[in-house]
Amino acid sequence: MSETINVAARLEASLSDPVLMTAALALHDNRLADAEPLLKGRLKSDPFDVAAMRMLAELAARVGRLADSENLLRRALDIAPDFGAARANLATILYRQNRAVEALAQLDLLSGGQDAPPGQANLRAAALSKIGGFEEAVALYRQVLARQPRQPKVWMSLGHMLKTLGRTEEGVAAYREALHVQPDFGEAWWSLANLKTVRFNDDDLAAMRAALAQDNLTEEDRFHLDFALGKALEDRKAFADSFRHYAAGNALRSKALSYDPDDTRAFVDQMITVCTPDFFADRAGFGCPADDPVFVIGMPRAGSTLIEQILASHSQIEGTTELPDIPALARRGGGYPLSLTTLAPETLNALGQTYLEQTRVQRRLGRRRFIDKLPNNWAHIAFIHLILPNATIIDARRHPMACGFSNFKQHYARGQAFSYSLDGMGCYYADYVRLLTHIDAVLPGRVHRVFHERLLDAPDAEVRALLTACGLDFEDACLRFYETERVVRTPSSEQVRRPLNRDGADVWRDYAPWLEDLATALGPALDAYPYA
Repeated sequence: MSETINVAARLEASLSDPVLMTAALALHDNRLADAEPLLKGRLKSDPFDVAAMRMLAELAARVGRLADSENLLRRALDIAPDFGAARANLATILYRQNRAVEALAQLDLLSGGQDAPPGQANLRAAALSKIGGFEEAVALYRQVLARQPRQPKVWMSLGHMLKTLGRTEEGVAAYREALHVQPDFGEAWWSLANLKTVRFNDDDLAAMRAALAQDNLTEEDRFHLDFALGKALEDRKAFADSFRHYAAGNALRSKALSYDPDDTRAFVDQMITVCTPDFFADRAGFGCPADDPVFVIGMPRAGSTLIEQILASHSQIEGTTELPDIPALARRGGGYPLSLTTLAPETLNALGQTYLEQTRVQRRLGRRRFIDKLPNNWAHIAFIHLILPNATIIDARRHPMACGFSNFKQHYARGQAFSYSLDGMGCYYADYVRLLTHIDAVLPGRVHRVFHERLLDAPDAEVRALLTACGLDFEDACLRFYETERVVRTPSSEQVRRPLNRDGADVWRDYAPWLEDLATALGPALDAYPYA
């Protein structure tokens, strides 16, 4: 539609409209069931009410219907291209769908430049970080803080960027500044703990405990503080109190997330049913022939960041990050994983080409190979093999009790809902082993496995075998990986900037009295380790 409306006049009228005012109050109070019929009714009577569209888009986003939210916002902008709030919302929705480049394009259409509102500047910085623009993100955060320094979340975001760049001392200072502004800011305390190298002093412990004792503390601050105190007390070898805080943080986190181990079990059952020897034999030669990607898969906290750092120290491989593209491509169209049986040869080739195009923005060094280290891609090995049959697949595997407990004491910014209970964690690990064992049987030798403990004990032999699996000659820099200066965007960022060590390898044994649920849920995956 080429005809546009006067946005200012429309929004001014909305301020006094009783229906939209009632809907806005319902949204504010999170009464979505009350707001939705009001907004849909308004759009039925007035299909051009862009204020109602934006509010309905916000509602859709809150319940995870991001595609619906995007469509509503695009419709509003077709009608009212100058509706800045809707465009800013669209940029946010695109960012949440891992479409950082498109989000930046929308932000470019907004006025403001360096004087853009802090929220827009923060979103731009976050989107830039998704495509490797970390230095630009740091500069943006500093611009915002120069104008408005009392913003703890911006200080924390700046800390994240500095940590990612390896500027750890500056990152710690930024996190501390966030806490200076807001002493009970749980996520800033956790960000310090999550560096794994910070040791909290007595004043820090007293401050965290005082914050946790507040009656009006938000649930989000509370669970972050519990995770941070768990780490602080672990460092002091107060294991009983440490576990009590880890357990409290996990209990709060799992309450807000939904994870059913039966769903993962059913998915793995379906994948095993699909992945027969004949299934793969009938599709030999299909897919995109490029060998650019090296997929590092497995469980989180199993050593995948270390493997990535080793490989990225090679002159022919670029490290990127945990890319979201494979899960999104695999589930496109629905019916996955049974839908794998219906994909035509040309579709498999196109999907491989699409993956390479989508990830090209992450490749800044011009090297021949690159790493995608999303651990959860273990669930999509069959899909990866079908669309990119010449890609390398590395399985990072760690002792199930060590890996399980390491996940339990780790708070993730998003995802990994299985990790917030010991039995959920154990069931997830067991299903991961079950699928990989099947893949080993039907595609012998397709996956190269790196056992974390063996890598610690015999690094030279394991690194040479790893490079051979990637079809690369040995380079000594891969053994001196800790000297490689590069961006690392995971909780293990500081650990892989040090030489190999066994710090933390057996910490789970100190917590063994409280880990019976994990051991029980692991079942045969624990008894057989390191074998299938």
